[in-house]
Amino acid sequence: MAAALAAALAMGAYCLAMAVHGVYPFGSRSRAVNDLGNQFVPFHAHLWDLMHGNTTGDLVFNWGSGYGVPFLADFTAYLTNPLSWLVGPFPRAMVEFPVFLVTLLSIGLGTGLMTFLLLRIRTGPPWQAGLLAVGYGVSSWTVAVAAADPMWMWGLVSLPLTGIAMDWCLRRHRWVPAALLVSLSWAGNFYTAAMVTLAMGLVLAVRLATDARPTGERVRCAGRALSATAVGVLLVAPVLTVPFLASRAAQPAPPATHVPPGLRTYLAHLLPAGYTGSAPFVSVGVLALPLTLCFPFMGQVPRRERVLWSALAVAVALSLIWEPTILLWHGFALPNGGPYRASIALTGILVVIAWLALARVPRAAQLTAGAALTALLLVTAGTGSAVSRTTWLLTLAGCGAALALPWCPAHRARHVRRTAAAGLALTVALGAVGATLSLERIRDDSAWWQPKATFGPRTAAAYAAVRAQTAWPLTRSDPGPHAFADNDPLLLGGQGGAYYSSFVPAKSARTLAALGAGWYIGGRHLLSFGADDSVGQALMGVAARLDASDADPRGFAQHLAPALPLVTLRAAGTRLDGEVPQDPSVFHLRNRLMDTPLYLVRDIDPAGPPRLRPHTAAVLSGRCPAGSDAYFHDPWYSGTVRALGATTTLRGQEAMTRNGLVRLGRVTTADPFPVELRPTRTQPMAGPSLACVDPARLERTVRELAADRPTVLEATGHTIRASFAGPRRNVAVVAVPAVDGWQCAVDGTTPQPPSSLGGLIAVRMNGGQSLACTYRTAGVRSGLALSAAAALVLLTVSAAGAARRGRRGGR
Repeated sequence: MAAALAAALAMGAYCLAMAVHGVYPFGSRSRAVNDLGNQFVPFHAHLWDLMHGNTTGDLVFNWGSGYGVPFLADFTAYLTNPLSWLVGPFPRAMVEFPVFLVTLLSIGLGTGLMTFLLLRIRTGPPWQAGLLAVGYGVSSWTVAVAAADPMWMWGLVSLPLTGIAMDWCLRRHRWVPAALLVSLSWAGNFYTAAMVTLAMGLVLAVRLATDARPTGERVRCAGRALSATAVGVLLVAPVLTVPFLASRAAQPAPPATHVPPGLRTYLAHLLPAGYTGSAPFVSVGVLALPLTLCFPFMGQVPRRERVLWSALAVAVALSLIWEPTILLWHGFALPNGGPYRASIALTGILVVIAWLALARVPRAAQLTAGAALTALLLVTAGTGSAVSRTTWLLTLAGCGAALALPWCPAHRARHVRRTAAAGLALTVALGAVGATLSLERIRDDSAWWQPKATFGPRTAAAYAAVRAQTAWPLTRSDPGPHAFADNDPLLLGGQGGAYYSSFVPAKSARTLAALGAGWYIGGRHLLSFGADDSVGQALMGVAARLDASDADPRGFAQHLAPALPLVTLRAAGTRLDGEVPQDPSVFHLRNRLMDTPLYLVRDIDPAGPPRLRPHTAAVLSGRCPAGSDAYFHDPWYSGTVRALGATTTLRGQEAMTRNGLVRLGRVTTADPFPVELRPTRTQPMAGPSLACVDPARLERTVRELAADRPTVLEATGHTIRASFAGPRRNVAVVAVPAVDGWQCAVDGTTPQPPSSLGGLIAVRMNGGQSLACTYRTAGVRSGLALSAAAALVLLTVSAAGAARRGRRGGR
């Protein structure tokens, strides 16, 4: 009952804070901030599509993003929180609501389980354990870190789950259920599971060190915990092997740096309602901190226990800001989005220590010492940017609540106990509301935390427009630039180049970059080919595309254009990648891919300095046939490009932000025309950077290549099949990046990894008539083998235990 009430109180406090702040679903302000809008709402929309058969891909492959990318690693990293499956019963247009439920129910479940764990660690009044658990459930880690990342919300659940498993091992029973709890923790999200497993392992180590049993028995308990953890993790090995191998094949993350926070800033983050983003988020409500600080003064607690628990808290606190241990907490990789995601470890440990103090019934003098230290901490950090006026109010309220605890024991009159308990509960609940509301309001002032318009009338119109022009797999219907979120193809459906994920294959990023597409975040956020990049659109089979439009009340316009089918043929003698030297420019590469010299680069003469100087104009002289379109490409150029009466601003930054191909305009005469570059910084000039395309020749080329299209073309699940009217000796090109994992077969022969043409899948038909390519995810087989071995161990132990209990019962 206490666990359920604590869960209800935590969820109610979070909902009340959101309602006061006017945030969805209680107000008009979207919740879709940062990665919640750019990744998780679109990914959950795609999960809805998968559950309802509303997409052509499956859990293995995603045809919609990045012109075709693997998906299983994304699924294991972003969508395995069991509560994510709540999207299924709701309409697609309401996906934001079940995503909110993932956060809300994770808070409730984590709070209830923490209540249960605290009572397992030490007996005491259940309602008091519940109040401390509320501070855990609506901690600053929850609100500031995890709420925008539903996958991490499972960490709030897995910490007490793992703690319960460790407690069973400590008591030397329920080994099989303990292993299953570890499995559940890791299956829900392996990233936070690794952090909480380490944290609860440290908690177990302290509990064993303070245990009165003989050393041998304690060692056996540790062995049970280690074996249960190992078997539990291996039981869900595919959620580790698949993303591990995918991350090794992914575009590298931009270099991250860590600057440790100042002491005052760090201390301020122990207090409620403050936020800077530059220190670990370890505030656990208004009541826990005074109790934690009074714990070292409690003489009724054995000195060894006080020393070890206090030392654990200090050691973990320091480990969160020391780079070598930050790497340990985060899987030996310094996170780009913030190095303090492992703050949940200290959050849980502080709540445990607070409970160990509260369950021992601290005396008034001891509580006064804890409250005084809390007040001293507040005064010390009180003038920093991480402390708000709400921080002062809630911290002092927490000190008052702690000082009221002596009025709660059973020897007091019933009405006194009830009044004190109600006052404590109200203080804890309002403290959670105030802290949550304060954090939300502080972040509102940051452009980084402005919400995305993920669902609404405009996205509904865009979704309908994309679906109306869908002709997959013959051609693609591209939702266009990330007008709504960084993963618009997942949000709006269709098949485009935009894709934002930690698992962007490096081969996809390099292929699309070489073909003239842009990217952000060092290639971890891919972009579709530009709206005016007619060759890029035709090459990738984009027959329909949305583009931003101020003139259209919907905010976008849809453009249609001739495009190649997904599978096309090139001449039998076409030289594939590896058979020719590297192409000198994107224009030469595209000419090779289109099997004709579409781009004219020979008549373009650079006439400017070899190195561009900031805010100093440099002029290139371009010459194109009349009626052609002029294009400019310099992937890292930052500045303006002025030509043919138009000015374009580019913001390239090696290697973070890559420019795509830019159309300068239509050339009306054969005379030379100036191209003025005015850079924002000193930079080299890429070359060749100018070229021309005859639109009529492009249209003719597309028509000729599309004339010999497959008679049968299917692309479903993670397989694409094409059949031609008769035997072909040509090279078949599939407009999908040739990432590792593809296997292709001609006329049913043994599947082999395909070759590539311009980084796209290419297969020599050699007289064959049909082609079938299937994607296989690396790590699945090895992961399943490990899972099978772990399941065998689990079944063996379970059977042996059942037999042992049977023999005992027969005596």
